[in-house]
Amino acid sequence: MTSPIDMGGGGTAVVSGEPGPKATGGTALTGRSPGRLMWTRFKRDRTGVISAYVVGFFFLIGLLAPLISKVYGKNPYTVYADERPDLFDSAGVPVQPNGGISGQFWFGLEPGNGYDVFTKLIYGIRTSLMISVAVTVAVVVTGILLGVAAGYLGGRTDYFIGRVIDFLLAFPAQLFFIASMPVVVSLFVSPRDETPTYVRVLALILVQWFLGWMGLGRILRGTALALREREFIEAAKVSGASPWRIIRKEILPNIVTPLLVQSTYLLPNFVTAEAGLSYLGVGIVEPTPDWGQMFSKASTELVMQNDITYMFFPGISMIIFVVAFNLLGDSVRDAFDPKTAR
Repeated sequence: MTSPIDMGGGGTAVVSGEPGPKATGGTALTGRSPGRLMWTRFKRDRTGVISAYVVGFFFLIGLLAPLISKVYGKNPYTVYADERPDLFDSAGVPVQPNGGISGQFWFGLEPGNGYDVFTKLIYGIRTSLMISVAVTVAVVVTGILLGVAAGYLGGRTDYFIGRVIDFLLAFPAQLFFIASMPVVVSLFVSPRDETPTYVRVLALILVQWFLGWMGLGRILRGTALALREREFIEAAKVSGASPWRIIRKEILPNIVTPLLVQSTYLLPNFVTAEAGLSYLGVGIVEPTPDWGQMFSKASTELVMQNDITYMFFPGISMIIFVVAFNLLGDSVRDAFDPKTAR
């Protein structure tokens, strides 16, 4: 409803009777940002929320492993086969059934050396997640730098980076990891000396990073290639913005979606790859706790014949973590792009 008002100079102004910037009931109409819309869609996905809690629980366990160990009163380095020989038989197998599970040793004792399985597991989770997070961060940074540079700059830069990606993708990743780990370790430590744990950790990060960034780099290259033809990029060029400013202010904010989604798939892959290397004996070795090293111990004849329950705890925990992280990745992808929702 509108009504004219005499302005005194022969003109009239039209006043609308419709509500102004406030909706019915006096509440202000506010728009929602894409981030808030994504968060709203994610919260409605029960599977994604539960998976996020599970993943957060694992990271919390890894972060608080020293505190939990202190409260529990044991550590993963004590050799109970020497300190408490009454708990083991002559073969080094726990006397009590199910690997010696009791109120004193919640997950039992490891056959052979007799490490406490509970503390070894939580410290193993800490080690595996620490390495995998470091690899994921290195891969994401490399993928952003090279992928976005190739896609936006094009020309010789794109050609050179593209050929490097094609060359590295030709390597069989798992075989390369196994073969190159001793070589990388020997760069830091003489083969005659004992290898410190930090050197093995650094070697694991370098080896996995070297052949881990190409997939993300290729995805970000394609995204940057599509974005550079958009009108807002052309407008930024016309305004005189430098390529670095355009990449930082215009390109990077628009690659958050594929970057976040791919990162949620990368980390569990690196967890399993790191565990596989430790299982094969070229990763983390005793006495440093590690998920893969626990699998390696569980596959020995002593454990397989006498304590099959030892495999249960590391096996179930890794399955739960990897499945939860993959489900979280699916939920994040659907929250960012509802057209992909099932």
